[in-house]
Amino acid sequence: MRERRVIDLASLYTEVAKLADLPAYIETAKASAGEGNEVVLTGRAPVWLYLAVAHAVHGVAAKLTYSSPVTGEVVIFNHSPF
Repeated sequence: MRERRVIDLASLYTEVAKLADLPAYIETAKASAGEGNEVVLTGRAPVWLYLAVAHAVHGVAAKLTYSSPVTGEVVIFNHSPF
């Protein structure tokens, strides 16, 4: 059964996100996403981190959504037949 998994990108790093740590951020995010779930990306993070994680979960998540207080939820992709 598909679950909704929220990934707060700010929780992946302390103080400042570092490009050198990107592989670790991606692995943590992919583990949090699981297989075939609806994934929501949120939290204070640099744009490059959002883009890298979105790209990494594209083959893993059934649906990817971005959520912020300003925009609300924005669907990035939806590969779910439901």
